[in-house]
Amino acid sequence: MSVSRGKFTGTWKVTNITYDGLVENAVQNVFDQAPPSAFRGSTWKLTNSGNGIYTLPNGTSQTIYWSVNNTDPTGQIFQFKKIYEGDKAKNVTDGYQLYVAGNDGHTMTLKSPVAMGSSTAYVIYTFMKQ
Repeated sequence: MSVSRGKFTGTWKVTNITYDGLVENAVQNVFDQAPPSAFRGSTWKLTNSGNGIYTLPNGTSQTIYWSVNNTDPTGQIFQFKKIYEGDKAKNVTDGYQLYVAGNDGHTMTLKSPVAMGSSTAYVIYTFMKQ
């Protein structure tokens, strides 16, 4: 499955967070920021140029640069990196990758892999377009 870049652009809200292969409190921190539950209700604004920002319900905002990787053999990947004041996206090497489980332009499901011993579990984010 490969979703066009245009289906990712716009304003999205995280409406649900579920877990596959792990219990809810097993993951204390995602995106080096907060527990997964803190992202429920967050708003993600993604522009076609790759710039974006997400805002958590507590008011914390983070500027990001996002892209879609269509070359991974396991499937399409939504990836982003945090951009801070003075950063140039091309100079930022650390980032985050989430598998695209679905995106029809209205609802998007992204799966964040979590290493659990020798297996991989997932935190699954459901987004609704605003």
